[in-house]
Amino acid sequence: MLRPFFAILALTGLIGCDVVYQSPSVNPLRDDDTKVRVVSMTPETVLAANRSTYRPKELPGVFFAAAGAGSQPRGVGALPRPFDDPGRGGFLETRVPPQVADSPYRIGVGDVLLLATPQGGNTVEQLTGLLAASNSRQGYTVQDDGAIAIPNVGRVQVRGLTIDQAEAELFQRLVENQIDPTFSLEIAEFNSRRVSIGGAVANPTVASIGLTPLYLDEALAAAGGVNAGDLDQASVRIYRDGTLYQIPLTELYSNRGLQRTRLQEGDSVFVDTQLQLNEAQAYFEQEIRTAQFKQSARINALNELQAEVAIRRNAMQDTRQNYLTRLELDSVERDYVYLTGEVTEQSRYPLPFGKTASLADALYSNGGIPTETGNVREIYVLRGSEDAREFGAVTAWQLDGRNAANFMLATRFQLRPNDVIFVSEQPVTRWGRVIRQITPSIITTTVAAAAK
Repeated sequence: MLRPFFAILALTGLIGCDVVYQSPSVNPLRDDDTKVRVVSMTPETVLAANRSTYRPKELPGVFFAAAGAGSQPRGVGALPRPFDDPGRGGFLETRVPPQVADSPYRIGVGDVLLLATPQGGNTVEQLTGLLAASNSRQGYTVQDDGAIAIPNVGRVQVRGLTIDQAEAELFQRLVENQIDPTFSLEIAEFNSRRVSIGGAVANPTVASIGLTPLYLDEALAAAGGVNAGDLDQASVRIYRDGTLYQIPLTELYSNRGLQRTRLQEGDSVFVDTQLQLNEAQAYFEQEIRTAQFKQSARINALNELQAEVAIRRNAMQDTRQNYLTRLELDSVERDYVYLTGEVTEQSRYPLPFGKTASLADALYSNGGIPTETGNVREIYVLRGSEDAREFGAVTAWQLDGRNAANFMLATRFQLRPNDVIFVSEQPVTRWGRVIRQITPSIITTTVAAAAK
């Protein structure tokens, strides 16, 4: 009758000697050569742990490139110059073009934007500010599709935007690409809004409209002034949006208000020394044909650009897909941390590209900690020493999760490659597992003893 009792007593002795069940634990007192130092996670110790040097691996550059980056603006070649052949004719009445409403300048195709970013230098450069400023200023031409191509950012659409709107759009793109958004933006060349001046002027030209309005007297001055002997027979004709306006030179010179007639984009100004419309009509028809020619050339250039972008995009997509396939096949070198102990799933967690990961990221990306079996008081991050002379030394950063507020530390504790995250088991969990293991043995031993 005493045999079952002695059998149970013997099994209980085995339990006390850790023969029946052994579970992993973090023990600073080891018999082997491993030196374990346990450090409690506090705001101060987390900062100390995060000071260890680590540079996350980066994705290949193809993931940051834009398909259209690097394309050069396309020109349309030399344009025909307007001609003039003065003559004489009859009388023409005064018709003044309507007033142009005030509006902020909007960026257009052909404008050159100057982007200035801070750039460090030596003490002399920083004191003068001259060389540093010149080295950090880069011009970008607004291309046919209305965008500027900025390295490491890609194509930024700016056509039709004011300077403030363009700055806001560029700021957003720099932030999205994790680039310092400190910059200044200005227009270096105004090439999109122009007025053509021809006829009886010293130098037929094309005048640009910048941030300030362009007035009729300024446009005539830009062309070298009127070159007409008989002012009574001369007039200024303005072609705008399919309508022809005219101002006799005698009235123009006697009326300051007419001199300050504001011009708008696309206006054509022709100084005619005859009162008939034949020459002016020929000039404006030529301007229309020139505009059509430029438009056709831009459409062709845009089609070429779109084809080029499509080819680049397909090539980049193939490169990216090949890299992702290699990543799935585990043929790309990655940094990992490892989760063990009482976690939902014992696994390895890949550290992300281009940024650090926290203890909370690794725990909750894999299901977290089962509260029924995991001991939240003993959550460890085991990190080996980087010193080759202390190859066996391990620091165990312990998070006590009994106070839920301490989990904020888990969101701030940065992981390093080959860290091991270990969660200890609840004492009752260990006892329950021991019981489950020895129960079949007790039953078998008792039955065998009773049979005797």
